[in-house]
Amino acid sequence: MTNQISKNLKILTVENKKEEKFLRTKTPEFDFSKFNKKETAALMKQMKEAMNAAMGIGLSANQIGLNLKVFTVQMPGSKETPAKFYAVFNPKIVKTSSKNVTMEEGCLSVPGLYGIVERPEKITLEGRDKNGKKFKIKSWGLLARVFQHECDHLNGILFIDKAGEIHKAENIDYNL
Repeated sequence: MTNQISKNLKILTVENKKEEKFLRTKTPEFDFSKFNKKETAALMKQMKEAMNAAMGIGLSANQIGLNLKVFTVQMPGSKETPAKFYAVFNPKIVKTSSKNVTMEEGCLSVPGLYGIVERPEKITLEGRDKNGKKFKIKSWGLLARVFQHECDHLNGILFIDKAGEIHKAENIDYNL
């Protein structure tokens, strides 16, 4: 696995046609038999670092050029609740609510663009943890949205494929 992970991780973007083609390719299942615990931990650490460096809250392996079915999510914390980190291997959405909500989304792989995306309000996600152990998590709100966004990535789908009202980021002058 070490040959698949680079210290100089770069976020792939749709601005490069070769990278966009890779981003639009469905990833294969993560095969735990091909990776030892140390390699899996290193992968998670590097994905988390790349996600944080890019100031994202979710990152799929294919966004950094790795053809692996895994994503990381770092939900922001507050005074009441600490930040929560997720690493999900071989994720699959197994249940969705009938109620949908629309919300603006952006993506590290689609810089400068945002769009309104309609998604189920609540989902149940199945996956495996870093040790290959199966788990199931029910989520709603922002966490459910991020899980769906990252699952889409691993299936070669970008938010711009589902978005209406795509627009460029506003230039904000913070020196007013």
